[in-house]
Amino acid sequence: MLKILGAVLVITAATLSGWIQARQYANRPTQIRKLILALRRLQTEIMYGFTPLPDALQRIGEQSGDPIKSIFTGASTDMNPPFNRTAQDSLQAAIESNWKYTAMKAAEKDVLNQLSFTLGTSDRKDQLGHIATAVRQLESEEAAAREEQNRYEKMFKSLGLLCGAFIVILFY
Repeated sequence: MLKILGAVLVITAATLSGWIQARQYANRPTQIRKLILALRRLQTEIMYGFTPLPDALQRIGEQSGDPIKSIFTGASTDMNPPFNRTAQDSLQAAIESNWKYTAMKAAEKDVLNQLSFTLGTSDRKDQLGHIATAVRQLESEEAAAREEQNRYEKMFKSLGLLCGAFIVILFY
């Protein structure tokens, strides 16, 4: 009886770990899409709203879902008093502190970091161009993420169960 309980626990743990890994592959394209939509909203705020950057980032953060929300609201908070940090410093700090909560990879992080170098330092037209470039780069990353999802999501779900069964077989 104890062996059967142990076998069930091993299979359950291995299956859950496979499902968790598969969920990372499923969440990445969704989060990239949310990030693209947030950057497009930022474009609109800059182009038509004439909204100060901290207020625009706060508004965009509130409209976005987690974990994208925490990046933009964190950057907005750092740009306002009492911190008064630059747009680059605040966005990079928000990225560093909140990136671990995302399913995104280093390529998306690099795109945001590159955008932070130009955000708030140039005229409106130049900023819109840099945001458009970031959106295009993220769209190509989203396509790659969807391809990875199609390739690996089902595999990790099955692999978790199979590894659990293999471990149980080895111990019996």
